[in-house]
Amino acid sequence: MDAEVRSSERDYALVLAEGKSEDELTSDLKEQRPTWNRRLEFILASVGYAVGLGNVWRFPYLCYSSGGGAFMIPYLTMVFLCGIPLLFMEFTIGQYTRLGPVHAFAKICPLLKGVGLATVVISFVFSTYYNVLMSWAIFYLFNSFGSTLPWQSCNNTWNVIQNCSSGFSGNATHLQSAGQQFFDNKLLEKTAGIEDSGGLRWELIGCLVAAWVIVYLCIFKGVRSTGKVVYFTAVFPYFILFALLINNVQLPGAVNGILFFVTPVWSKLFQIKVWLNAAAQVFNSVGIAFGTMVSMASYNKFNNNILRDTLIVSVTNSFTSILAGFVIFSAIGYMAHIHNLPVDNIATDGPGLVFVVYPEVIATMPVFQLWAPLFFFMLLCLGLDSQFANVEVAITFLKDEFGTKILQFVKREELLALVVCLLCFLLGLPHITKGGIYIFQLMDHYTAVVSLMFLAFFEVVAVCWIFGGSRISIMVKRMLGRSPNIYFRLCWLFLCPVMVLCILVSSIVLYTPVRYGKYKYPNWADSVGWAISLLSIIWIPLGAIHELYINKGSFYERLKASITPTLDLDVDNSPSKPNPQIAMLNSPL
Repeated sequence: MDAEVRSSERDYALVLAEGKSEDELTSDLKEQRPTWNRRLEFILASVGYAVGLGNVWRFPYLCYSSGGGAFMIPYLTMVFLCGIPLLFMEFTIGQYTRLGPVHAFAKICPLLKGVGLATVVISFVFSTYYNVLMSWAIFYLFNSFGSTLPWQSCNNTWNVIQNCSSGFSGNATHLQSAGQQFFDNKLLEKTAGIEDSGGLRWELIGCLVAAWVIVYLCIFKGVRSTGKVVYFTAVFPYFILFALLINNVQLPGAVNGILFFVTPVWSKLFQIKVWLNAAAQVFNSVGIAFGTMVSMASYNKFNNNILRDTLIVSVTNSFTSILAGFVIFSAIGYMAHIHNLPVDNIATDGPGLVFVVYPEVIATMPVFQLWAPLFFFMLLCLGLDSQFANVEVAITFLKDEFGTKILQFVKREELLALVVCLLCFLLGLPHITKGGIYIFQLMDHYTAVVSLMFLAFFEVVAVCWIFGGSRISIMVKRMLGRSPNIYFRLCWLFLCPVMVLCILVSSIVLYTPVRYGKYKYPNWADSVGWAISLLSIIWIPLGAIHELYINKGSFYERLKASITPTLDLDVDNSPSKPNPQIAMLNSPL
């Protein structure tokens, strides 16, 4: 951290010694908001958040199931028309206001101030179960050290010998592979359904504790510690991906897997679901509407070149997805060759691709004793970067909203981070019961799919239409010295809102209840899923009602006041002059 930036708890002690009031303390703490040590740290943190496990398991499967090479057309279309412009928009909001999403959206569009709180809630909910994936990766990592891998054979206590196959049995038979039985019976000890929790998995509790300890040690100093960790966690996975690709393409059958991955099926382009899959992948992977990019950009210096950062993050994210596709499907082609099966009998979706298929592929590779630990350590790094950012959103909100009051109780920011991590750990325990995989799938569907589309729509309406693309352009010009080009202005004004609206409507029309494999959830579970979605969505109408209520005058006057931003964009923000706008933005709500 720069020498002039001090920790909040030290500031707190100093200003109390000077006899300052709590309001003066709040203003001082916000004006001395920490910044990234180097611009590279912000880029690596953003890339690390955007590039996660979804790039490794979700993108390759979506590409395979949605037209192969033809899927690149809707995917890249969504990247250029939604992903890049909306990421640039979120970076602009965070860096200009130097506030987390709650305060930033309240100043941009008071009527939809609930959008900011909704993004914090969805990130918090996401972080409570996303670390469960890290506990799985740690479990596999511990089990990958040995002369043989435990998912290689059917001679273990957890195997059901009658329907276990030591090779990959394919999707068309009644048999289960040894890898699938390790995942179901050893890792999860899976029950028959969500109705039967089956008790806690004590081994996984230890792995989950280890995952949260790692997360805490990486974020407890805020951007000062996270900025250092991402030098490794954001870069290391690329060494492993390239090493695996070089190894895989030399294996027999790898070319068939790659061709299966990239061969276009043009008829798929006319299916709405393919375009929805592309949009969902872009929003989930880039992190639009989670509030994370706003939070991380809020720690930038005012004149940081976020346009360059936007392009770097977007291009790197898409490149990583495509690279992971080649790595995964070259390995699947090899597996299909070994067991004389069609490639489509091996490709699978979700955790199964990473925790079932690929471990089985590694078990057949030369020098698997090296590749297995490296692969699962890579998964751990990929997931941790995303988890850092999600937890940081909640911590940023608490510091921005209740900073001085919280510090009176916990005294140090490190303790605040510890409390947040401990709460997330406790809320994650239901996911590591023996029926936890069903809870995990339910949470992921209604949080990362259903809620996300609603939040993205209202965020775009609040910023692009009510606040307006012209005001965003002014913010960009103040920071970068030049206005955004016609591409961004057109996307903000028309293309992004229309496309997000079409995606939302199509998602509602084509909605199907969540499933896990062949398991169909009971109606009450779907109701719980919608309640989970409402945990974040509900803040948008509540915020609008509250804003209309506190304003004065007729309904029209209240409405007009509620859609008027509180940002004074006429103030001179040149670096050579004092910046009264930033002082205004940093004042308590």
